Amino acid sequence: MHILVTGGSGFIGSVMVRQLLDKGYEVTVADISKGKTDKRAKIIVSDLCSKNSVEGIFSKNRFDAVFHFAGLISVKESMENPGKYFSTNVGMTLNLLSEMVKYKINKFIFSSTAAVYGEPEKVPIPEDHSKMPTNPYGESKLTVEKMLNWYDKIHNLKSISLRYFNAAGASSDLGERHIPETHIIPLAIEAAYSGKQFKLYGNDYPTKDGTCIRDYVHVEDLCETHLLSLEALFSGHKTDFYNVGTGNGFSNKEIIKTVEKITKRKINIKLEKRRSGDSPILVADSSKIKKEFGWKPKFSDLETIVKSSCDFYKSNFK
Repeated sequence: MHILVTGGSGFIGSVMVRQLLDKGYEVTVADISKGKTDKRAKIIVSDLCSKNSVEGIFSKNRFDAVFHFAGLISVKESMENPGKYFSTNVGMTLNLLSEMVKYKINKFIFSSTAAVYGEPEKVPIPEDHSKMPTNPYGESKLTVEKMLNWYDKIHNLKSISLRYFNAAGASSDLGERHIPETHIIPLAIEAAYSGKQFKLYGNDYPTKDGTCIRDYVHVEDLCETHLLSLEALFSGHKTDFYNVGTGNGFSNKEIIKTVEKITKRKINIKLEKRRSGDSPILVADSSKIKKEFGWKPKFSDLETIVKSSCDFYKSNFK
C-alpha cells in the first residue's frame, strides 16, 4: 500500500511517517519543507495550496490512501487573520479531494480538532456534542469535516476525521519544532531551561485554579489511532469521526508544576490577559474510538508526556 502523508515533515506527521514505514507501507510525504523526515520515505516539497502542485503530485504517483496533516494550527493567529486559515486549511483540502476523485482514491484520514466543538456544554465532550467553534481555526476544520461528508455522499470517498485534543510529547528524536512555538508544554520547558519568561494567558477562567484545562495525548498514541483508522477504512468502514484524547484534563498551572518537577527548575511566569478564542475546558470523551477500534493509550500520562518532551528539548535545543 502506498500512502500520501501531507505535512509529513511536521511534528505529528513525522512520527506518523515512521510508524507507517515500520508497518511496511510505502510512504510519500508532501510538505512545504523537508524538515526531519524519515529517509525511507519519498519527499516532495510542494505548496498544497497550489492546485497545479497538487495535480502534479497525483499525476506522477498512485496512492491507496491519503493522510492529511498539513495546515495551520494557531488559534491566536486565526483570530487575527481568519482569511489565511480558510484559504489554507479548506483550500488545500479541496485541492487534495479533487485529485482523489479524479484518480479514484477513496480513503482519507483527516487531522481535525476538538476546536470544532467550541464552548463545551458538557464535559467530557462526546462526538455528538454541538459544533459551534469559537475561532476560525476550529471553523476551518469543521468546514472540512462537512466537505468530507458531501464527498462521501456524492463520490463515495470514505474518510475518518480524528478530532485531536492536545497532541504532546516526543518520540525519541522527533518532537515539537513549531515556528513560532505556541504550545504550552514546549514553551514551559524552554522557559524552565533558559530562564526566559513564560506567558500564562488568563487566570480567571471558570476552572479549578482559574487557568485553562486541556486533555493531552502523546504523539505516539495519537498516531496509533491513524493506523487503526487506516485499517478500518481498508476493511470497509464508513465515513466517521472520533475524539482522540485520554479523558483526563490538566490545567495550565498543573502543566507548569509538572514541568518544574521534571526539570527541577522554577519557571518565571508572567501573567497575561486571556487569548481571544480560548475555551476554558476541553476534555475528550474518547470511549467511541476505544470501543470501536480497541485503542488504548500507552504513553499519555502527563509525566511521561512531559519527560519525553524534556528529553527531546535537551537533545535538540539545550
